Amino acid sequence: MSVYKDEKQKTWYVSVRYTDWRGEKTRKVKRGFKTKREALEWEQSFLNENSGNLEMTFGEFVDVYEENLKDRLRQSTWQTKVSIIESKILPYFRKKRMIDIRPSDVVAWQNKLMSFKDENGEH
Repeated sequence: MSVYKDEKQKTWYVSVRYTDWRGEKTRKVKRGFKTKREALEWEQSFLNENSGNLEMTFGEFVDVYEENLKDRLRQSTWQTKVSIIESKILPYFRKKRMIDIRPSDVVAWQNKLMSFKDENGEH
């Protein structure tokens, strides 16, 4: 645990050492948490995002994906992508851990999407 109380500011802070995408050892410090719980949650989230660990849920992965991709796309493209993710993918995979998603889960999800028909009976 790398969460500490800053007695001077009366807040909590996190100090984390990790290996970045270039393979270099880096230290990250984040300050200003009101509670220890907030600091621990941020630490866990940060480590999940930067470790390449697939223990995070699909919903958490989508949050990281949005953070990294949003500024690289036009707004209309981004809105289309968010609409598809939120209406078609997240309802099925949001709470599943990335490591637990199997090809059979994806095939079942695709089959479920393919089974939907509109009022005219069209797929």
